[in-house]
Amino acid sequence: MTEIANVTAVVTTGGYYFDDKEAIVANAEQDGFLYNGQAVTSGYTDVRQPAEAASVIIELEDGRTALGDCTAVQYSGFGGRDAFFTAEDHLDEIETTISEALVGRDASAFTTNVEILSDIADTEELHTAVRYGVSQALLDAAATASAQTMTEVISTEYGIDRAPQPVPIFCQSGSDRRRNAEKMILKEVPVLPHGLFNSVDEIGQEGEQLLEYLDWLSGRVTELGSPEYDPTFHVDIYGTVGEIFAPPYDRDEVIDYFAALDDAASPYSLQIESPIEAGSRDEQIHVLGALRDGLTECSVPVDIIADEFCNTYDDVTAFVDSGAVDIVQIKTPDLGEITASIDAVQYCENTDTRAYLGGSCAETDVSARVCAQVALATQPAQILARPGMGVDEGYQIVANEMARTSYRISN
Repeated sequence: MTEIANVTAVVTTGGYYFDDKEAIVANAEQDGFLYNGQAVTSGYTDVRQPAEAASVIIELEDGRTALGDCTAVQYSGFGGRDAFFTAEDHLDEIETTISEALVGRDASAFTTNVEILSDIADTEELHTAVRYGVSQALLDAAATASAQTMTEVISTEYGIDRAPQPVPIFCQSGSDRRRNAEKMILKEVPVLPHGLFNSVDEIGQEGEQLLEYLDWLSGRVTELGSPEYDPTFHVDIYGTVGEIFAPPYDRDEVIDYFAALDDAASPYSLQIESPIEAGSRDEQIHVLGALRDGLTECSVPVDIIADEFCNTYDDVTAFVDSGAVDIVQIKTPDLGEITASIDAVQYCENTDTRAYLGGSCAETDVSARVCAQVALATQPAQILARPGMGVDEGYQIVANEMARTSYRISN
């Protein structure tokens, strides 16, 4: 048995920025890369500020170390999530309360050690970012102590008996949605481009700019891609359909718009994230379910993805049980312990709802690699390339981690 000898942490940087979404919607105007306006969400001093992380270092008794990164999402503190994440505020609890509970434990006992972390969270109200990062480090520690990959540790502890296969990767373009989409096409990214259509100004007052963009994207894929390249289009529109169209969302005008989006994307399949944003989980399930029912009734093959108010394991199961969407985003930093994300992917198996192992551009290279290993073990429908919005960096981190790990396991 290899014991955990110490747990420490250091402030590091996230892979992108934290954005005050409430302020962006309410009053902020873009000024180059920044935003002018007053911060609204508690914890923010500016509308856009650099993302923070806390890197957790688990020292084993034989001198080896394991890593995990405490990170939050780009819209930290918004939409039912935990409060804005300031890394410095959480170092002490990692190095005292958490370290004291874990020191002397068998490093190879991954799920048992995460249960200890969860017990602390029940009494100490640990931030989801802390639970996320420490659990990553515990997974890495288990792999290191047992001389296995993290994928193999998960497969063993969860009784998963299948050969891991690289999972389709989804890339984010940020607001540079044409140039970055072309990068994705050249690399033949399986799922693209996100698009960041986060306001009615971006999508068009009647949705016309999204239609034009999808038509352009379809043409560029056909022009630049190989004959075998058949990507899925995935665009995130941040509730803007709900701003353009009034409810009910299964009425002809709305369904006709989605049919037009499908035509613009043709011959490629289309899935749309957060077409409508409501005020609570129950309302979100209701409006997205109405939209999905309308699309199904009219045979419009556009898939709907849940994001907002789908922040916890319980949220994921509620969306799956409702049948309101085709895909749920399992946004790993929001679920806390990495075991919750593993459980959420597994919950989607044998249902009509597919699992998208998501996350955030604000994450780090460490959390990205851990999530790539989770994806190999659990086989969701797709995984987000992270961190950052530059395409190349996040894509190669996730793709290379899956390629190396698959090679190690098969050889």
